[in-house]
Amino acid sequence: MEGGVNFALVSEAAHRVELCIYDQAGEVELARLEMPERSGDLWHGFVPALDTRLSYAYRVHGSYEPESGHRFNANKLLLDPYAKGLVGEFKWTHKHFGYDRQDPRNDLSFSLSDNAPYMVKARLMADSPAAIVQRPWMASDCNRMIYELHVKGFTQGIELGEQGARGTLEALAQPKILDYLRSLGITTLELLPVHAFIDDYFLNERGLSNYWGYNTLSFFAPHQAYLDDPNPFAFRRTIDHLHDAGFEVVLDVVYNHSAESDQFGPTLSLRGIDNALYYRLAEDKRHYVNDTGCGNTLNFDQPRVVQLVMDSLRYWHRVQGVDGFRFDLAPVLARRTDGFDPAHPLLQAIAQDPELQTALFIAEPWDIGPGGYQLGSFPNGWLEWNDRYRDAVRRFWRGDAGVVPEFAKRVHGSADIFETRRRRPAESLNFITSHDGFTLHDWTSYKHRHNLDNGEHNRDGHHENFSSNWGVDGETADPQIALTRVSLQRAMLMTLFLSQGTPMLLAGDERSRTQRGNNNAYCQDNEINWLDWSEDAASEELVEFTRQLTALRWTEPLLGCVDYIHHPESHEERATLWFNSAGESLTASQWEQPDLCHLGYLLRGKPEESALYLIYNRAVQAQHFVLPPVERGTIWAVRLCSSPNANLDSTYSMGAVLELPAQSLTLFSACH
Repeated sequence: MEGGVNFALVSEAAHRVELCIYDQAGEVELARLEMPERSGDLWHGFVPALDTRLSYAYRVHGSYEPESGHRFNANKLLLDPYAKGLVGEFKWTHKHFGYDRQDPRNDLSFSLSDNAPYMVKARLMADSPAAIVQRPWMASDCNRMIYELHVKGFTQGIELGEQGARGTLEALAQPKILDYLRSLGITTLELLPVHAFIDDYFLNERGLSNYWGYNTLSFFAPHQAYLDDPNPFAFRRTIDHLHDAGFEVVLDVVYNHSAESDQFGPTLSLRGIDNALYYRLAEDKRHYVNDTGCGNTLNFDQPRVVQLVMDSLRYWHRVQGVDGFRFDLAPVLARRTDGFDPAHPLLQAIAQDPELQTALFIAEPWDIGPGGYQLGSFPNGWLEWNDRYRDAVRRFWRGDAGVVPEFAKRVHGSADIFETRRRRPAESLNFITSHDGFTLHDWTSYKHRHNLDNGEHNRDGHHENFSSNWGVDGETADPQIALTRVSLQRAMLMTLFLSQGTPMLLAGDERSRTQRGNNNAYCQDNEINWLDWSEDAASEELVEFTRQLTALRWTEPLLGCVDYIHHPESHEERATLWFNSAGESLTASQWEQPDLCHLGYLLRGKPEESALYLIYNRAVQAQHFVLPPVERGTIWAVRLCSSPNANLDSTYSMGAVLELPAQSLTLFSACH
């Protein structure tokens, strides 16, 4: 309505709701108004002639009965779950807790302290920008290449014309950054969480931070520290710049839990608005179901919680312009009291929503709850992080026994997981590293994690990384170990980009970025996580090698097939075959050999596509191979070899015998 603002808040069990109006800085309370209307669970009211430069928050009155699931405490100022922008700085204090922190393990007590001076407020927003129009270019399933990056970590260490932009979203749109990203040949940027988040209380006590951002405070507001311009719609301008440069943008979103943690956590928003509505509670109502490992789990059996997420998805896609979403701990989104439900109402709502038909959806297909591993169970069209691919590729190149059959399935696109449900190779999101775990450099440099800086006595992070240090843990001046590490990094990257499926590259792996052996660097806002942009010959060579791989992906249709291709007896023009080092088809008994180290993989295309042949030699010594004859050509041309010291001719005749370097992958194409 002209000259005023409508306010609304959902709470089933509240007795009374107060709207608190603050000044532009969020420091001085100007008015406290009782919400006058209630329609079912919706509390609402209209405030005329309200200056939209002001800010606001809520106080919600109700029962404080933790043993009945209710944790109302009107002494706590609460953030609107639909806040589009934030005002002020969140500061940790014991006053944020709904119970008396003098006894920090007694959440049945009641706190009388007021947290308002330390709490962020919601920014009153003028009209949103116009809805986005369909972009003229989007990556297709066949050529999409994803680049996972952290907004601050990617841009903090680079020299830009505007130094104030470093570490912000705006920095991503700077010409120097855009030129680098374009040169890599990737199509899609997957940003670690940019929803407003706060540090965990225990990290704040240790002097650390929640650097990754998986501790969401608001599902609508962008993280303040990432905005060079305090206007939340500055985010949209960055997205528009990235679109103009030809990139898709996917947000890593954390709808599975909130920053309010378990029963001993703070009361900041949903807990104080209606704890029993928004969270999945244990049978005793006092405790929380913890399928996320973060203390609480949102309750998607509640239609209002489904609505909250759907409204958030539509807002970021339509108003802020992002192209898709990667769902952290995605099985939580489809959980009922008896476990994961692939037909859950939230998944159904996403599938039918007309505003989300052009959005890309990516699932992290596991959580820590019962039956939480759901790789392959998400709807057709969704991409899924394939950790079985990651582990098989790591184990193969590490030299583990008996892993070759599993490796072959993953390189082929994990048809055993996806094809039976009529899904396509692109829905397997292949990765060898991600933000969570070792970087590629560290996978070749550390046998064990080195997480002491996290303050958890090296007990946190993955125990098994399927890594090797090849003789020395950490950095070394030994030239042979250094060569082995470089060779394996290149072989891993080459495997990733030449596999069927959608490749995802962790930002910095193409520069051999190290986290000094920390495989859980979620709390390290420092050089451990910031990308080192200094130029040296080794890093620039690896960058150039990565560019060659993405160029191959663009130019060779066989590397990104729309549908699965199988053996020649499938009577298709396209086919795949597996060979031994003698250039003969692998027999069943050879597949079962635990020490099998040599593998040839033929991708035979349609007549106009020729054929590709990949030879994997994971042995620690050079090996002779026979190049098999194919009807698609008369010679084999060497396209790329992962070994820096490969001494190969440019072409070989069909049936030729050649020696390939140790721990290498070589690509050939059939030519006339």
